[in-house]
Amino acid sequence: MRHLRLPDELTWPAVHRRLPFFLAMEEWAAKSLPAGDYFFSWQVDPTVICGRNQDIAKEVDLDYCQRAGIDVVRRRSGGGAVFADRDNFMFSYITSSENVTEVFAAYTSMIAGILRSLGLDAEASGRNDITIGGRKVSGNAFYHLPGRSIAHGTMLYDFNPEYLSKALTPSRAKLESKGVKSVPMRVTSLCREGLDIPPREFERYTIARLTDSEYTLTPDDVKAVEEIEASYYRPSFLRIHPEQKSASDVRKHAIILGAGEFCLEYSRDASGRMSGIRISGDFFMKSDVADTLCRSLEGASPDGTELEERIRKISPEDIIPGLDAETLISLIRN
Repeated sequence: MRHLRLPDELTWPAVHRRLPFFLAMEEWAAKSLPAGDYFFSWQVDPTVICGRNQDIAKEVDLDYCQRAGIDVVRRRSGGGAVFADRDNFMFSYITSSENVTEVFAAYTSMIAGILRSLGLDAEASGRNDITIGGRKVSGNAFYHLPGRSIAHGTMLYDFNPEYLSKALTPSRAKLESKGVKSVPMRVTSLCREGLDIPPREFERYTIARLTDSEYTLTPDDVKAVEEIEASYYRPSFLRIHPEQKSASDVRKHAIILGAGEFCLEYSRDASGRMSGIRISGDFFMKSDVADTLCRSLEGASPDGTELEERIRKISPEDIIPGLDAETLISLIRN
């Protein structure tokens, strides 16, 4: 595996980078570099990063973030909202594989193995977490590009409890499904678990364990990354302030074991058929949910056999891991 790095003169503190730059760096690597495996580690100023399908206004206290100077952005992968700052590391892994679920499982196991080699009781847990003693130290997500899979996530070297408790506002149902009452109760950090090596030494150790060669981006490479980065700031992608829904809209919420949190919203026209279908939540996806799932159900009656036929035809588990046809039908109807 090759380690990707920026030239020293183009890294912090010489050059300030917002978080989407590094997401764009993943995309650039997946689209531009030869086949193979790549890894890099990065840090940013305080930022909340939301999953592709989340309703940011429901997951984040935007007023608090504005007052505290916390950036709020969205990523292309699914999963839930996480907090990043210079007390933790972000890891990015790019590989030549079409099977994102296998890549993701291998990646989380690989990172948990590095923590165990440092004497920490770490394990890959649930859909996307790495835990120590049952408490989350790393949250991760994945997505797919043609011929490549990308896995990325946080690694909490330390954390600020106030930022976590006030910036992130997940639903009570989601917290209760984890058996906790607040975000800080659910997380820990390497420092709190007794890791006694400095942060930079930990980062160097991780890179040395995972990689055996290095590629330094050229100025032209960085310029190409910055062009991709611009797409992350488009209002149509950020969707921080969603359009107001009419009072007649149908909204249904569920925690689906093995898939995640779902909020299904749609309107019914004069004949009772569905329109404006939207599915948000912290689930993972293998393809765009709006294009492949929501659009396929537009115009169907939630009460008729046509709905069942459409859902079984598109095979929702091939779009959202853990969501089978019967569960989706039940979510719409019940």
